[in-house]
Amino acid sequence: MYVIACCFIGGYVDAQVITLKDKGGSTPGTWYCFRNTVDVDETPREVELAIAADSKYWLWVNGVLQVREGGLKRGPNPQDTYCDNLTSLPALKKGRNTIAILVWYFGKNGFSHRTSPTPGVTFDLKVNRSEVTPSVPWKVREHPAFYVPAGERPNYRLPESNIGFDASRDIRFTAMDYDDSRWDEAVVLSLEEAGWNRLVPRPIPQWRDYGLKSYVRTEWKDTVLYAGLPYNAQVTPYLRVKAEAGKRIRILTDNYRGGSEPNVFAEYVTKAGEQTFECLGWMNGHTVIYHIPQGVEVLEAKYRETGYDASFAGSFVCDDPMLNTLWNKSQRTLYITMRDTYMDCPDRERAQWWGDVVNELGEAFYALDEKAHRLTRKGIRELMDWQRADSTIYAPVPSGNYDSELPMQMLASVSYYGFWTYYLGTGDSATIEYVYPKVKKYMHVWKTDSRGLIIPRKGGWTWGDWGDNKDMTLLFNQWYIIALAGYRCMAGLVGDAGEASWAAATARRMRVAFHEAYWNGRYYVSSGYEGDPDDRAQALAVVSGTLPKDLYPVLRPFFLNHHHASPYMEKYVLQALCTMGYHQDALNRMKSRYKAMIDSPLTTLWEGWGIGAEGFGGGSYNHAWSGGPLTILSQYIAGIETLTPAFETFRVSPNPAHLNHIRAVVPLSGGREICLTLDKDHDSCSIVLEVPQGTVAHFRMPAGYTSMKLNGEDCDVSEKVLPAGKWVLEGYIVGI
Repeated sequence: MYVIACCFIGGYVDAQVITLKDKGGSTPGTWYCFRNTVDVDETPREVELAIAADSKYWLWVNGVLQVREGGLKRGPNPQDTYCDNLTSLPALKKGRNTIAILVWYFGKNGFSHRTSPTPGVTFDLKVNRSEVTPSVPWKVREHPAFYVPAGERPNYRLPESNIGFDASRDIRFTAMDYDDSRWDEAVVLSLEEAGWNRLVPRPIPQWRDYGLKSYVRTEWKDTVLYAGLPYNAQVTPYLRVKAEAGKRIRILTDNYRGGSEPNVFAEYVTKAGEQTFECLGWMNGHTVIYHIPQGVEVLEAKYRETGYDASFAGSFVCDDPMLNTLWNKSQRTLYITMRDTYMDCPDRERAQWWGDVVNELGEAFYALDEKAHRLTRKGIRELMDWQRADSTIYAPVPSGNYDSELPMQMLASVSYYGFWTYYLGTGDSATIEYVYPKVKKYMHVWKTDSRGLIIPRKGGWTWGDWGDNKDMTLLFNQWYIIALAGYRCMAGLVGDAGEASWAAATARRMRVAFHEAYWNGRYYVSSGYEGDPDDRAQALAVVSGTLPKDLYPVLRPFFLNHHHASPYMEKYVLQALCTMGYHQDALNRMKSRYKAMIDSPLTTLWEGWGIGAEGFGGGSYNHAWSGGPLTILSQYIAGIETLTPAFETFRVSPNPAHLNHIRAVVPLSGGREICLTLDKDHDSCSIVLEVPQGTVAHFRMPAGYTSMKLNGEDCDVSEKVLPAGKWVLEGYIVGI
């Protein structure tokens, strides 16, 4: 419904902040109402509205809701504030228009938000390219029905408060005929006076609203209503009840303690009679739980799913049900960990940890439509715009109460699998050019010793992965080599030949020195390390190009016997097996390690190999970093991989292993799709490949086939360059 406008003077929006006179009395979790009228001289044909809030807003025009939960958590950098820029207000008309805005002021910091000292809103409207200015001052008041309920507060990582709503104190302030004459006049502050600084245009879409829906099942247990969702989703629960006044209903989900610590709940206090309530703050889980007191009759229970505005455009289906389930759960996990930012989890933290983001951004190319990559671009710019004066970077950002660098996650972010993978998938050179000078500073924070090996940096949290047996020396060196690979490519793109040459030479020297120092004839191990050898480190040595190819058979048995990686780093283990050509080993290990998650009735993947006390880091059951198998199945088993930016040329090299059927769809920009259908039996393989307009495929038949047909004509089994169109390729094993 809403289109994001991207044309602003100097890239920023100029505005004033509408707020209350005594903003110093604002407490966290307070809700404010703003009202005014505007006169429009002509029928609106073009509308431009710049509207920002600390922290979230709901906008009505003439009593009709126009934006549900607008605004983004602060900030694009440590000082500034995001601003929504709307180009459609369907309820706006010629003549007098009533504007009503509800603002939720978080008022506290979190791992995804830096608060300002000023609750308020901006409202700068143009109609048919002419400024529309309210003729009277804005009116403001605190909404009397909202409160912060007693009980556990969300853990310190979340800026959101629990939401209470007393229906007996509600006001109809969105109605056109509402009398606001007794409200206070708002004051107007400059952006600097408000502590908002510059307004940065919102870089991602407004949320997708799936509408109110009935639950898939409901069950009463005493006075508790359990309402089942079809899958793990971001929802705002809804109730229609008949009740006496003063009855207190509490609403939460089965995931209230997701990741071990409380997130959010809602509380509703009834008025007398029939009434409806929808909680405005989202929560997530598989089941919404309503605690219904005596004297309340539930007439209807529903939920509204909202989420990031991207479609499930990609797919992978094969004849192994376990792998299908795993791919689909990975896709669902990716989606629920997207909103204001990429998140590690939608429960405990809602925070943009970059180890997670690296896995997420790679999955997005195979799972979601092109709008998903706008969230990646936002995250890349945020990470580098929060760079400190000493050139270090840290995550999660945006943040008001976390500032510790996790050195290996930061190396992963700027690495080949981070920023450069984003560029390869999108062709967005402008973003790389923007962040490159900052990446350059960070890369040179790191130093090497006399052998050419990296000198580990403690950072704020010297974290390599959850779990045990982490050979940190190996991991530090390998992550820097992989970061150098991405940096070399970025330097080449922006024309910094000297840095590209330095990065290539440094990486070559490190690979040689690393192999000489740490290879013991069977695997890598650092001097003085006393744990079981680390599967993560071996995997990174493969994907970084450090392990010589002639040693692939030597290392292969290692991965059968060592299983220390968390689901985060397991992605690189599976990738390493595929890189070495052992695709069946990768599928076997994938099915074994993920079996509990595959078999679980939960629709999302877990932070660790178990849940709760059996997991890592709090045991969240929906964690973004666990979806690596999605990338492995689409990129290495279906074999679809970009060669030049934005998939203008791409490789199709299927490696079906034990699979006899694969159907894969990879979404491209403009609604285009790469479609692959593979069917094989004991001596033949048939592949139908649809190459979209504007692209070229480099196709290679799976290994082992000695003859081949292309669209029914005999040809050799060498790589084929296929322009846009539909191609039928058949491979045969002659002599069987």
